[in-house]
Amino acid sequence: MQFIRPRSATRFCASFAAAAVLSASVLAAEPGDVIMTVDGEKIYQRDYDLAAGLLGPELAKMGAAQREQVLMNVLSETMLLARLAEDSGTMDTDEYKQRLLFMTRRVKRDIFVQKSITEKVDDDAIKTRYDQLIKEFPAGPEVKARHILVKTEDEAKAIIKELGGGADFVKLAKEKSTGPSGPRGGDLGYFGKGQMVPAFDKAVFELEKGKHSTEPVKSNFGWHVIKVEDTRQKAPPPLEQIKNRLSALVAQEQLQELVKDLRAKAKIERLK
Repeated sequence: MQFIRPRSATRFCASFAAAAVLSASVLAAEPGDVIMTVDGEKIYQRDYDLAAGLLGPELAKMGAAQREQVLMNVLSETMLLARLAEDSGTMDTDEYKQRLLFMTRRVKRDIFVQKSITEKVDDDAIKTRYDQLIKEFPAGPEVKARHILVKTEDEAKAIIKELGGGADFVKLAKEKSTGPSGPRGGDLGYFGKGQMVPAFDKAVFELEKGKHSTEPVKSNFGWHVIKVEDTRQKAPPPLEQIKNRLSALVAQEQLQELVKDLRAKAKIERLK
């Protein structure tokens, strides 16, 4: 297998060595196949998966082949440098012992949370949390609107006159609107009450579906001509759409409760 230049791998190796939070799910897994040896010492698929998890953000923009090359170099360099550290006496220092103790505690914590909390969040717990969120979900109308923003009232009135003569709203918005939505034909998407500045908010929710404003609407941004394309009642997202996020939320809430209980029972003293 051909690897990339050592200098590039060394940069990633440093990031790998500096990572403070390990992947509990990978650490708890079986070693898997041997994917490489360094002077006869085995490196397993689990090691590869762990490195991939730790370096995920840095590898995200790479192609599959380059990502594999980087990871294999990281693993071999880490092995070689760790061996050099053992021979140099690094492991006899207080700094090494303190870091090892801290990292060991983090790994213990992560595996416990993964196995005892995260993996035990079931569909019933997710559904219960979803039902709670539904009760709290703010109901109310939403509109899908477009607008044309100009600097003066006279410009807005001229646009309204063109619309009254049958001009296309989207075309006029692309040609004349000074707002960031202009290139999109003034499209603002769906939004609910209170999400826009007061004058705009009042005007848009007074318009009927398919209608445009017959008088310019002034805000601190300028003068608006508004069109409402659709109206609907705000609906909560379906369970399946947010199931993963709800699972993480339930796990986080259970962890917070556990930690709160542990802290209440523990004697924690700050000495400095």
